[in-house]
Amino acid sequence: MPRVLYIDDDEVLRLLTSRALRRRGFEVETAADADSGLAKLREGGFDLAAIDHYMPGKTGLDALAMIAELPTPPPVVYVTGSEETSIAVAALKAGASDYVVKTVGDEFFDLLASSFRQSLERRALVAAKEEAERALRASNERLAALVKEANHRVANSLQILSAFVNMQASAVASDEAKSALRDTQQRIAAIAQVHRRLYDSDDIETIDVADYLVPLTKELEATWSTPASPRRLILQSESLRLKTDRAVSLGIIVTELVSNSCKYAYGENQSGEVRILLRSEGLHFKLSVEDDGPGVDLSGKPQGTGVGTRLIRAMAHSLGADLDYGLGPGGQICVTAAR
Repeated sequence: MPRVLYIDDDEVLRLLTSRALRRRGFEVETAADADSGLAKLREGGFDLAAIDHYMPGKTGLDALAMIAELPTPPPVVYVTGSEETSIAVAALKAGASDYVVKTVGDEFFDLLASSFRQSLERRALVAAKEEAERALRASNERLAALVKEANHRVANSLQILSAFVNMQASAVASDEAKSALRDTQQRIAAIAQVHRRLYDSDDIETIDVADYLVPLTKELEATWSTPASPRRLILQSESLRLKTDRAVSLGIIVTELVSNSCKYAYGENQSGEVRILLRSEGLHFKLSVEDDGPGVDLSGKPQGTGVGTRLIRAMAHSLGADLDYGLGPGGQICVTAAR
């Protein structure tokens, strides 16, 4: 049974209201003024309160403001006279759940009981909504934590796999096998960089490509640069967020294009520079990788295994990207795709 506090300075009306509301299914206590009513509300245990506007000392609006400051204020139904619409509006703006016009007879008690039930139903709906939102936030936080942990474990697994590949490369004698394993290691590193970025980020759906390409470029430079054949990689990238799967595809393309430039654009014992440029173009982005080598001969036989070229085309297809191979000296390859 809902417990209600009715605050009104009219003793007779308090008695009649108390009896009428009990017949309508409410447990009722009364108070003669705002201060005594507030003291009872502070004790707790009330599901709802009703306040008359005119009371000695403090008006109903004064009481409404004090009730709003309670740690867990109950819904409040405001009771006004028939000609006091402006007061009713002021009460609603101050936080009253509803208002009822005071009249004589059972009609007033019926309206008051109906207003109580509606106010309690609204309170229950609000509480259920807040609880559902809390549960959803907690579920999302757990899911985000699980995804971050999964990314961390994937990054660790890829690091272990990269170490295995490196050990295998050290064990083989064939230069061709060593080169193939080194290429594989770089492809693993490109994917692992994404998962490292995701583990450190609060956003697990997208990744800032500029933040991703900086360490990837440094790894590529360290891999392909030797004292005899130094390679310098220059990265110019705008801040651009992409979904993680698209970032992986872009990273593999960068890895393959840079590796090709480092291997084939410059001869042994020759220094070389590779420039990587990523910029936004409206709803698209454009990646350019260029060097100062002889350029790409599309009609010729692939210089390596051809796996890199197939990977570039596959990743470009996954991005829905256009590939543009610059012809002639000063090789440049451009990849343009929707963001």
